Amino acid sequence: MRKVIPVEDSSRLVSVFGPRDRNLKVLEKELEVSLNLTPEGVSVEGKKTNVEEALSWLEKIISLAGEGFTFSQEDLKELRSKEDLPPFFRPKHKENSPEEGIKVFSSRKKQVFPKTKGQKAYLRAINQHDIVIATGPAGTGKTYLAMAMAVNYLLEKKVRRIILTRPAIEAGESLGYLPGSMQDKLNPYLRPLYDALYDMVELEVIEDYLEAGIIEIAPLAYMRGRSLNNAFVILDEAQNCTSEQLRMFLTRLGFDSKTVITGDITQSDLPGGKPAGLIEAIDILKKIEGIKFVELKGTDVVRHPLIQEIIQAYEDFYNNNL
Repeated sequence: MRKVIPVEDSSRLVSVFGPRDRNLKVLEKELEVSLNLTPEGVSVEGKKTNVEEALSWLEKIISLAGEGFTFSQEDLKELRSKEDLPPFFRPKHKENSPEEGIKVFSSRKKQVFPKTKGQKAYLRAINQHDIVIATGPAGTGKTYLAMAMAVNYLLEKKVRRIILTRPAIEAGESLGYLPGSMQDKLNPYLRPLYDALYDMVELEVIEDYLEAGIIEIAPLAYMRGRSLNNAFVILDEAQNCTSEQLRMFLTRLGFDSKTVITGDITQSDLPGGKPAGLIEAIDILKKIEGIKFVELKGTDVVRHPLIQEIIQAYEDFYNNNL
């Protein structure tokens, strides 16, 4: 059976099928049909039941693309695994609340949204509390979602600036003797923050914001002695903070500000077996109502599917060898 989905605006197909149609094979595998782009539109060919189901699903996705949504291969797989498009991804929710989805406006019109229950709870916590401490393994979106929320708050003028920081601790490698200026030496530590930011905001805008001080990316040591007012502050890799560093940072919070602290307590790089300040802080601050603690788990990992299996394998190994 063969059917064609008419598409008046071919630019929509770029968002669905990706640059150079790199999403096409993923869609064919997920939908179990053959897809071809023709002058008439999108040709869908295969078994009758598969074609009918694919038509209904693709029409929804193409409609969303017309509203400015873009899709990665991971997005398409995640959406396809559900019986219907999740509530936060339907067109009628385009103007939804930050706890359901985050609008990040750029020339690419990138839309960031939570993909798991844990991530949704994380965004809700950020929206409702001035200090959020999020822990969990790599790939759960701790930093990325916090960054998206920070961009959202800035663009909606809820804060005047974004401050991104992390401790300058090597992950088993010494970078102290690298050539270059102090900033050149620090950039490797801060690169993950830049990467997340570049994925959401145009390069020219970021450069302007950095120059104007609207966005600041700096090592944790640079936070000492400051009062961070009217800012969205993110402390990344907090498992590498000493007790003194984290206490210093927590007391920097100013008026009209929001702070998100992220870390993976299983991956501390502190030298000499020093106790992680993040673990201590969670124990000390757990009774303060204004601070929200969020624990993301392996089920919240949204990277390559193998990552979940790797995390679970390590957890099982350590649990069996305690």
